[in-house]
Amino acid sequence: MSASPDGASGLATLALEAAEAVRSRLGDLRPAVGLVLGSGLGSLGDEFEDEVRIPYDEIPHWPPVGVVGHSGTLVAGLLEGVPAVALKGRAHLYEGHSARLATLPIRVLGALGIRALFVSNAAGAVNRGFKAGDLMLISDHLNLMGQNPLTGPVVEGDERFPDMSVAYDARLRAVVRDTALAEGIPLQEGVYAGLLGPSYETPAEISMLERLGADAVGMSTVPEVIVARAMGIRCFGVSCLTNLAAGISAEVLSHLEVMETTERVGGRFRLLVRSVLGRIESEP
Repeated sequence: MSASPDGASGLATLALEAAEAVRSRLGDLRPAVGLVLGSGLGSLGDEFEDEVRIPYDEIPHWPPVGVVGHSGTLVAGLLEGVPAVALKGRAHLYEGHSARLATLPIRVLGALGIRALFVSNAAGAVNRGFKAGDLMLISDHLNLMGQNPLTGPVVEGDERFPDMSVAYDARLRAVVRDTALAEGIPLQEGVYAGLLGPSYETPAEISMLERLGADAVGMSTVPEVIVARAMGIRCFGVSCLTNLAAGISAEVLSHLEVMETTERVGGRFRLLVRSVLGRIESEP
């Protein structure tokens, strides 16, 4: 009988088997930082030195990716001299994956030994002071997806009840702020609301999110951070605000607009992430 992500031992087995398959191709590389490259940041995966590229379909048990703009490749190597591993694209819950399976790649990165996880995404701006094209440092999140990837039997090594009071590491966020200032990159900061999708939100839902304290809204990231924190991995992340959310703008929302905006701001987004990586290796 094959292992299942629904059971604790099965999920751990899947992650370890996938991690061993990846590790066998990395040679002596031991990644210290993991990066989830969302829409618009995927090309950062083409800037690694001494890179190793592994298509997701060559990794056992890996959930398939089906979103335009997500290539579906694991890339490992050196970025700004830091041994790192990046995911070019992610599985989303709205594709029909359970939260436990969709976050299996984070468990694999943890098994590879990463100490910090950088998450990125494309998001709609809920805060009326933000504009399309802004970058937003994630200070906290709202899990409104209706699922938690830790539901079910506890996985060995996980904290059963992980503290989420500082889900996004304060020291790493300070590094991002300082880096953005030094590089002259404008940076907003705020709360990311994760909704299931795949439909965009209604104006009434955006009005609700405003009242709940959200500054941006998207369809990913939150389950990844929950799993990483349960594993004791420090997290930090940045959203690329690709559009004004429904009701704030009269424009019709589309994935094409998302792709166009991420392409336009991709250069400074990549510069920010690379510059941050060059600084965090000194973090304890």
